Amino acid sequence: MKHMPQFGPEPQAGSGVMRQIRDLAARQEKAVRRTCPGSGGDLQRSAIVPQVTRGEPLGRGWQLAHVDRGPCPVQQRQRALAARHAGIAVANQHPAAPGVARAQGAGLAVSEMVSSNALLWGSKKTQRRIDHAGEDAPVSVQIAGADPAMMADAARFNVDHGAQIIDINMGCPAKKVCNLMAGSALLQDESLVGRILEAVVGAVDVPVTLKIRTGWDPGNRNSVAVARIAEQAGIQALAVHGRTRACAYRGEAEHHTARAIKATVSIPVIANGDITSPEKAVAVFEQTAADAVMIGRAAQGRPWIFREIAHFMATGEHLPEPAPAEICRVLTGHLENLYSFYGEYTGVRMARKHIAWYSKHQRDGNRFRQRINRTETAAEQLDYVNAYFAVLTEQQELAA
Repeated sequence: MKHMPQFGPEPQAGSGVMRQIRDLAARQEKAVRRTCPGSGGDLQRSAIVPQVTRGEPLGRGWQLAHVDRGPCPVQQRQRALAARHAGIAVANQHPAAPGVARAQGAGLAVSEMVSSNALLWGSKKTQRRIDHAGEDAPVSVQIAGADPAMMADAARFNVDHGAQIIDINMGCPAKKVCNLMAGSALLQDESLVGRILEAVVGAVDVPVTLKIRTGWDPGNRNSVAVARIAEQAGIQALAVHGRTRACAYRGEAEHHTARAIKATVSIPVIANGDITSPEKAVAVFEQTAADAVMIGRAAQGRPWIFREIAHFMATGEHLPEPAPAEICRVLTGHLENLYSFYGEYTGVRMARKHIAWYSKHQRDGNRFRQRINRTETAAEQLDYVNAYFAVLTEQQELAA
């Protein structure tokens, strides 16, 4: 089996989150200057790095994708933030997903949820999720639970294992999470929300961020009140998904609630939900005045959406669609990481849905996916992927 590629330098021991973010912003500033001549040095540091009084600043359960624009066509400077969506699954927790997303322009990637139940910390699943080898700093780890003391312990546990940001999940709508009064179910109890946030913020000396929904159901949209509680507790950035728990992922996300939150609190606000294109990202920024946007499902099989948004916001122009050869390169790197992280047996099976996402809308994609779903080894899977995209590349060259 091939070696898992590295997607960036490992965090240096003792290096501060703030310094690492500044280094990231400096690299992004250079990239923006190359993309948008004339932007000069008038680039504002990402607002996702708030001024804080405890620990070292930042925010997210994500990887901070910073897109500055200077005098380029789109007026304000904004950023794109990559959330590790549970659907991007496995790759989320090890270097695969954050490496892929960051390499494609995301500024921050957050981990898959880690349970606050200490009885699960020794499980293989949790051990994989706390393995941050090869991840770029800052490492952001998301925790979930409903007990303040257990959540505080979970935060300390993850910081001890390399987390540089703790993100609290109060946005997951899944029944198996909400039935435990965790995730978005917590929005029903504002008092408990406050106790959890205060316990976690007080337990660690790293930034703590929060992900929420607009409320429990359409008749109970209390996210503005929760945002106030979060700011008072010391939360340093707040991500808002534009649906309630009861809505799950049905219908369209609304973003006027995020704007109301932005007008209420001074901490960075990240808008999330149905951001599927550069135009939609710009529209959400304009509608919400948010400091960043978070993307989850729209990046499945399209991690280059982050660079597309960055380029569009810097120049007002669209990047060309990636060629089949590039899609193949990104996909095979992603697959190698899945095999390495999960082992061949589980990795091959986890990879099937990722291959389906990457090959969506490609020619003869249905037949290709049927064959992929019958593969049993990593070598066989990679052979099919390489052969399929080689044919697409040849067809593209003949058509040119």
